[in-house]
Amino acid sequence: MIIPHPILGPRDAQEFVYLGDASLLDRPDWQAEDASSAFHDYQYQRNNPAGVHRELWFHEQGDRSWLVVTRDTTTHEILKAELARDVALAGETAK
Repeated sequence: MIIPHPILGPRDAQEFVYLGDASLLDRPDWQAEDASSAFHDYQYQRNNPAGVHRELWFHEQGDRSWLVVTRDTTTHEILKAELARDVALAGETAK
């Protein structure tokens, strides 16, 4: 699988480490009343969707950047790759 790195261009997926769902960028508010429950769900509850999904990938054997990769899990087609920093600052992880 080739990941289109937004800075370095096309890179082999073997250069990356997969972390999981990109929603991990949305940490719960630790001061909220339901913080204990929210952190439990944040830590342990994961979806395993078939179809388009946003994932976190770390470019371990390259520039060590974090990417949010939008990928179809049924075909492995990559629809988009963005720097995780840019996605987090824009508050777009819930999409």
